[in-house]
Amino acid sequence: MRSASLGCFPTGRHYPGIADLIAKAIRNVPGLIAELDAGARWTDLPFVVIDFETTGTDPENDRILEVGVVVFERGEVRLREGLLVDPGVPVPEEARAVHGITDEELRGAPRFPEVFPRLLEMLEGRLPVAYNASFDRGFLHAEARRVPGWRGSDEAPPALRDDVVWLDPLVWAREILKDQKSRKLGDVAAHFGIPLEQAHRAAGDAEATGRVLLALAQNMPTPYGEVIRLQGRYGAFQEAEMTKWKRFT
Repeated sequence: MRSASLGCFPTGRHYPGIADLIAKAIRNVPGLIAELDAGARWTDLPFVVIDFETTGTDPENDRILEVGVVVFERGEVRLREGLLVDPGVPVPEEARAVHGITDEELRGAPRFPEVFPRLLEMLEGRLPVAYNASFDRGFLHAEARRVPGWRGSDEAPPALRDDVVWLDPLVWAREILKDQKSRKLGDVAAHFGIPLEQAHRAAGDAEATGRVLLALAQNMPTPYGEVIRLQGRYGAFQEAEMTKWKRFT
């Protein structure tokens, strides 16, 4: 049977010019960081894994109380930092049951505007990554809006730009590990034999997230532009499937 490969000779080689068209297409993918090469191997790009522990799940009403940031460069950890943050409100019991952070631990910790300059430094020029990225992205943007004098701009770090898509290992775990019963971070880390020390503490979760992402990489597209394009496609499909499942349960 004749090969059904689009745009290829039967040998698997692309038709003349198709490589240029593919390269142009991935450079036009929405959500890319302008200063990073869309055609570069995303694993060669510096990426920063972000994890927050919070007082709840609503970024407009709840607050960040721990920041975890881990920077990876070519598969190696270059920076790992965990910062406690005074949320300005008591920690609800249900939140404390998840992460174990108490009001006593937070006493004397800086408020978010005080740690924000350091956070900006760590985010600068790096591809943002988070497990279930919409959660951490939502909290980061909401807290930034509360920082006095912060207006945001095109010069902000990529993680704080409204038009930049974060790389989300959860989307890829759902797509690649279809036989897994659970795609929670701890379960996916265990699947790959990745240690998760201090689960539900920000720095530990952030490092495990980065290592999970690198373990998934062998089954992910190589070019940065293509991985963001397909992530959007897979994420939309997964969301539609979950919405349908909820409707009938």
